[in-house]
Amino acid sequence: MHGGFRNSDFGIRISGTLILVVATAKGLFRMQNLFKTCMAFIIAAAAISGSGQIPVQPVQPYRAPRLIGTENPDLNGIWQTNNRANWDIEPHAAGPSPFPALTGAIGATPAGMGVVEEGGLIPYQAWALAKRKENFAKRFTRPTTREINESTGDPEAKCYMPGVPRATYMGLPFQVIQTPKQILITYEYANSTRIIHIGRKPEAPTAAWMGWSIGHWEGDSLVVEVTDQREETWFDRAGNFHSDALKVTERYTPITPYHLMYEATIEDPKVFTRPWKIRMPLYRAMEPNAQLLEFKCVEFAEEFMYGHLVDDKRN
Repeated sequence: MHGGFRNSDFGIRISGTLILVVATAKGLFRMQNLFKTCMAFIIAAAAISGSGQIPVQPVQPYRAPRLIGTENPDLNGIWQTNNRANWDIEPHAAGPSPFPALTGAIGATPAGMGVVEEGGLIPYQAWALAKRKENFAKRFTRPTTREINESTGDPEAKCYMPGVPRATYMGLPFQVIQTPKQILITYEYANSTRIIHIGRKPEAPTAAWMGWSIGHWEGDSLVVEVTDQREETWFDRAGNFHSDALKVTERYTPITPYHLMYEATIEDPKVFTRPWKIRMPLYRAMEPNAQLLEFKCVEFAEEFMYGHLVDDKRN
């Protein structure tokens, strides 16, 4: 046998657990190595409980560092999503650019898994579903009158502030600046900002593009109720919309040192048949020089918004 074993199986039964050791005919496992291997299996098997299962230690949930002087998580930092929700928060296939003859593949819509929970589809009332389709068809309508401007076209094309929750997943980063009583979120897109009031509930002075945010803590989750948003904002480029009755309840929960889980429950009885929710991770910017840059898009929208006025004068 030259110190090896022919093809054979060795069975060892310990505490109801069967361990098989296979030795090849070519003598790759010598007697002493087989003995050491068997002893290792015997020691491992001895640690197995009578039920035949290896004991599993419970995984402790992540506990984020605390904001100095408080027992609340420190959410300070620059955050960003990595999804296709700004194209369409529902699942969608890839599609051509709006002007393929002019731009080719540049500006094409990438496919997206969607971020809507419980089936992936928004529970629209029948009339609202038809309105969503109309919104998409007219998303590039030039706002030549005030009425058209306020009722038609994607507000992103006009560089309007995106509202909540769309500001979160525009594809550009945002920064959280946290204090015990207030949290400032500033967004790179259009230099939009909002203040979250913690521990008090001042009344909203008026409806605003970024709404009115009142926050509190539930364990390690920051919960924010956003109301008083202008109805002109959309959820995405696909025409998904809401009314002036919109209420958004956000949850920001640290899950690792580098991720927050973002959830937003959407309520609007004028448009939807029931409340619904979106969910996505937020990623911390880790570059050594991470910072918000300028994306003041008003000047990029001037020709689209006001070019017709110049054309009228020329004519």
